[in-house]
Amino acid sequence: MCVFFSVRELELRKAHFDVSFLPGEIEFFEQKLRQLTPLRAEGSVELLGNTLGEIRVRGRLEIVMEADCDRCLEAARLPLTTDFDLFYRPEPELRAGEEIEIDEGESQIAFYEGEGLDLREILREHILLSLPMQKVCSEACKGICPVCGQNRNQVECGCKTVPVDDRWAALKKISIKD
Repeated sequence: MCVFFSVRELELRKAHFDVSFLPGEIEFFEQKLRQLTPLRAEGSVELLGNTLGEIRVRGRLEIVMEADCDRCLEAARLPLTTDFDLFYRPEPELRAGEEIEIDEGESQIAFYEGEGLDLREILREHILLSLPMQKVCSEACKGICPVCGQNRNQVECGCKTVPVDDRWAALKKISIKD
């Protein structure tokens, strides 16, 4: 399903959306990230007056994603329920090699190309940015043993790890000759 908001249509009226995307309808481009539940999103899109094409997208989304746990590599469920209030401007036309400077306030604004916005792209980007940096199956996850490689949540392996002070590693390579 393609939900596209055309600038021309937004010039006439504000648009509302209440959509659901099944797993697989939005590509997340990460092999280790999977959509478990339908993505539900509702909100509105409006063209802001006196802004030369700035669009505001507001709404709420709910989804459950799954990723490999960063500690133990088991499945980690990542439920997301989040509100969003996003601003988009038409992409400026630049000549080859030309750069533009943006101020701090503009760093919170994204750009769009062409005649409008695709809602699937907006939702995909917002989900990726809303996920936690470290994806864990639980806060108590013990991770994988660095010695034997077993999942410490399932097995008490008894391996002992000795911390190594790398500051002295270069001295081990020195050989003294008489």
